[in-house]
Amino acid sequence: MPVTLITGCSSGIGLATARALKAAGHQVWATARKAEDLTRLEGEGFTARRLDVTDSAAVQALAAELPALDVLVNNAGYGAIGPLLDMPPATLQAQFDTNLFALLTVTRACLGHLRASRGLVVNIGSVSGMLVTPFAGAYCASKAAVHAVSDALRMELAGLGVRVMEVQPGAIGSHFADNASAQAELNLAEGSPWWPLREHIRNRARASQQHGTAPEAVARAIARALPRPPRVLRVGRGSRALPWLARWVPGRLVDAVLRRRFGLA
Repeated sequence: MPVTLITGCSSGIGLATARALKAAGHQVWATARKAEDLTRLEGEGFTARRLDVTDSAAVQALAAELPALDVLVNNAGYGAIGPLLDMPPATLQAQFDTNLFALLTVTRACLGHLRASRGLVVNIGSVSGMLVTPFAGAYCASKAAVHAVSDALRMELAGLGVRVMEVQPGAIGSHFADNASAQAELNLAEGSPWWPLREHIRNRARASQQHGTAPEAVARAIARALPRPPRVLRVGRGSRALPWLARWVPGRLVDAVLRRRFGLA
């Protein structure tokens, strides 16, 4: 029975992937931060553990507890929404601590297990790392960094027998927009030069939910890909079209469209 560790399983892609892999016969270790989420995960038959991925000591302790590890899914993350220059340094630091640095911390802690099993690292990136939009610069930058780190890890770990797959979801119907909206409100201030555009900022926070793909569809795609993982797995609305636009459409035109879309024309 393959052993799989998934971070950020309170909802969305993490929870859906935990369920899909458990149904496929994996022994799933599912992590979350809140007690009520852990209780629910335990009730579904997962090995549930409390984990803040930015707590390196807790990450090390969990890695030491694992009996083995075949698949690591680095899913935990969040989105800081708002104008970049309005964001406090602590918010920017937290964005990268959670989405990028924690991914490396967890992977480093689990490397011994992954080498022993010739395992697989699955990093949940985002199409937002390929096509940057206004008012999501911090989140887009963190996911662009996840893309770069995934490419580097794929090459560096190949000689150790460990594979790496990056998942780039498009618009996904989950609680991400609720959390992003809450973050956006924290970064809105009347003194900001972008205060007149606050409804556009709120719209950016909700954009990922518009006609979003169900997290279960992403989870099923991940489960199907595990036997022969591609370098990049794209799934969900916009996951193929948006990177195509970023690569082939002139940058000035992309900028103009996005500025107009978010009230910056």
